[in-house]
This record gives sequence, structure tokens and C-alpha cells, in this order.
Amino acid sequence: MTDLLGSLAGSGPRGPEGPDAPQCSRRGCRAAAAWRLRWNNPRIHPPERRKEWLACAEHRDWLQTYLTERGLWRETLPLTPGTGGGAGA
Repeated sequence: MTDLLGSLAGSGPRGPEGPDAPQCSRRGCRAAAAWRLRWNNPRIHPPERRKEWLACAEHRDWLQTYLTERGLWRETLPLTPGTGGGAGA
């Protein structure tokens, strides 16, 4: 049985602090992230600003293509310990 009030409050595996380990940014995917896709929107961000999406091996190409087709993708780097892990940074 799902605790409706608990889910609204953000408790559970993805509580207010986020998941215990970095996860893929693809909607519905909970796989461990292995890649950092760095991007920015030149219409609203200064050139040096970088936002990040995280990707698992399965969704790396999909997310990179999505960003590239919109002119937002800048680089893809491996996710290593100590490189952060905040999607949408």
C-alpha cells in the first residue's frame, strides 16, 4: 500500500535530498548514471555556464541527440567520484 501523504512529502527512495546514488536523467529511468552531459541554452545562459544531465549507458546517446538537435549540447564526460551528480545543475 502506498503512503499518499509520505509520497507528497517527498519521503521514500527519492526523498528531498534526492537518491542515494546519481541516477539517469531520462524520464522514468532509475539506472545508475555513468555519464555527465554538459549543456547550456545560449539564449538564456552566459557562454561559460554549464548545466548537467546525468545518463546511464543505455540513455547516453538518446539524451545527447536530444540536446544536440536543439543546439544545447556542449560535451559529454564520464561520471567519476567527486564530479558532482546533480541533474539540472
